[in-house]
Amino acid sequence: MFDDDDPVLARVRGAALRFPDAQEKVSHGRPAFFTKKVFAYYGGSLKVDGEWVQHPHSIVVVPDSAEREALLQDERVYLPAYLGPSGWIGVDLEDISDWTEVVELLDSSYRLTAPKRSIATLDSLD
Repeated sequence: MFDDDDPVLARVRGAALRFPDAQEKVSHGRPAFFTKKVFAYYGGSLKVDGEWVQHPHSIVVVPDSAEREALLQDERVYLPAYLGPSGWIGVDLEDISDWTEVVELLDSSYRLTAPKRSIATLDSLD
């Protein structure tokens, strides 16, 4: 479900694995970045009119609740299958030019899922 040589995945991987204690595994056929819990997936899908629509070049993250509604107004954002009802969102990266935003989304999701010790380590790096 993904190409390991995908340059967009390489950038996401580089950003996600910079977080303290972050690791990567393949979960449900997609790269997943985690500490104790998953904080991001690369690629996602949703069901539209009974058909699966793939978003292979996207990240699926848990956004900060204060930012979620604003993010949902962005045309690049979708509600991923299975995870959307639990607050997760997908963000298409096809034409992304602002990688700072991607890192911020990863950071927010990491902080909502990582152990306190890992977050404290991250904060000490700033």
